[in-house]
Amino acid sequence: MNKEELKEKYGKKRVPHEWRKTDWFTMLVVTFFGAGMSPSAPGTMGSLVATILAYPMALFANDLLGQYEAIAIGGNDFAIFISLPFLLAALFFFFAPLPFVSKAMKDSGTEDPGWIVIDEVCGIFTVLAFVPSVVIVDCPWVLLFAFGLFRYFDIFKPFGIHRFEKFPGAWGVMADDLLGGLYAGILMGLGLTAYLATL
Repeated sequence: MNKEELKEKYGKKRVPHEWRKTDWFTMLVVTFFGAGMSPSAPGTMGSLVATILAYPMALFANDLLGQYEAIAIGGNDFAIFISLPFLLAALFFFFAPLPFVSKAMKDSGTEDPGWIVIDEVCGIFTVLAFVPSVVIVDCPWVLLFAFGLFRYFDIFKPFGIHRFEKFPGAWGVMADDLLGGLYAGILMGLGLTAYLATL
């Protein structure tokens, strides 16, 4: 995104409490239990809450599924790991909120308002779909890399991500974050694979 687009999206003044125009359950879903109500940087707050939540999710997945939690795609010399629980979480948080996002925008008369942060939650879980839970449990600092990479792709929207915002309605709200998470996740997966190759 260029400077003008960044200013338009993130520099504009937001109408306070426009989320009040929709019902309470829809509000809870799209703001991810209130994370999007942060008076400043709601997208960052939504991403941060999802990143923090990812650690207990990884603990649970690792304890429940163990070595079966992730699958390797590729050969013995080079493989990218896919965390099945986080992949399912990313898909769930992409498709399930679509009707709620659509309703929230319709009720409030807005298009992709900052307080809708369920798309950032989907994006974070998409990144972590490329990181086995055991890695998150043993090296929690990888969550900081996941958070930082995702926020970069979410804010600047390189490599055509900004085009996905033009999808109609709720699809446009959700799709760009899914793609941003995919880009960041691939980088995380490649980095993890390269690191493991040095051991």
